[in-house]
Amino acid sequence: MKEKDMENSVRITDILGEKQEYYLGHTCQTVPASLLHLPSPDTVERIWADSNRSQQTLNNFQRLLSHGRLSGTGYISILPVDQGIEHTAGASFAPNPLYFDPENIVRLAIEGGCSAIASTFGVLGSVARKYAHKIPFIVKINHNELLSYPNNYDQILFGSVREAWNMGAIGVGATIYFGSPESRRQLTEIAKAFEYAHQQGMFTILWCYLRNPAFKKEGTDYHEAADLTGQANHLGVTIEADIIKQKLPVTNGGFTALHFGKTDERMYNRLASPHPIDLCRYQVVNCYMGRVGLINSGGASQGDNDLQEAVITAVVNKRAGGMGLIAGRKAFQKNMQDGIHLLHAIQDVYLDQEITIA
Repeated sequence: MKEKDMENSVRITDILGEKQEYYLGHTCQTVPASLLHLPSPDTVERIWADSNRSQQTLNNFQRLLSHGRLSGTGYISILPVDQGIEHTAGASFAPNPLYFDPENIVRLAIEGGCSAIASTFGVLGSVARKYAHKIPFIVKINHNELLSYPNNYDQILFGSVREAWNMGAIGVGATIYFGSPESRRQLTEIAKAFEYAHQQGMFTILWCYLRNPAFKKEGTDYHEAADLTGQANHLGVTIEADIIKQKLPVTNGGFTALHFGKTDERMYNRLASPHPIDLCRYQVVNCYMGRVGLINSGGASQGDNDLQEAVITAVVNKRAGGMGLIAGRKAFQKNMQDGIHLLHAIQDVYLDQEITIA
């Protein structure tokens, strides 16, 4: 083991503290790792070369995999900053007003060693000529604008794929709120957008989120249930998303608790277990056994525990067979140096060869 990796391993175990055995010592007894298509330096040739993706799409996908501290590993680390629309700009940037300025958002991604920056048409377009050639741009093409009252949590297009291409972006991202009344319109809308993005040589990332008040029942929030999020992932890869972004599952049994959908008891006792790594493994399985990479979201900033929570999420994603992490608020809702430190800690998990697939 390289000295650098040993330093990372010690630091990661220190961050995990008393939780290290629970996360690093777990062996998956559900779907074996041997069945998965795992991230590796030759991901494009091994997994995507036989697909229907164009040469230009593969070129841009390889560019994503070749940038930042995780270059050449098959893993990715993305900084997403669209919260100014999704959660209001004031609430998002009040912890550090520096990030009202789009240039500082891009600087954080660059200095944080990220594979790419994912943000809005406005943020990326305002600095495109200066930075689009310095770090891969991923334009988020739809949002929930949060100012309509009452808000109905609908994702609407804010621009075109062509506009993203013109500013030098190499990929586009979009959200579908599966389970919402608007989900079928969003599904057909984004399927068409992704088809056009592939025609333009861009890769696609789908934020596969659930949204329905009925998904909360008797004190349990099933928006983050493995069975429901896993099915959302499966719908996402069906419309040819190249990467799936999903929240880390924290429970299971959404279908059975809500009494809808179709289930098989083996979904719960053979394909998953209550352990977080096994729940995440089920998400990976629903991404065509890892052919389509799963990146989990970093979640909201919780203050002092952000570093440990981010590292745990990265460990769970990696050991489950995922492709990386997309962490925003935990990184930009603090001073820039602390944000860079957190992003590097996440990346260290994927660089550490001692942290293996469960």
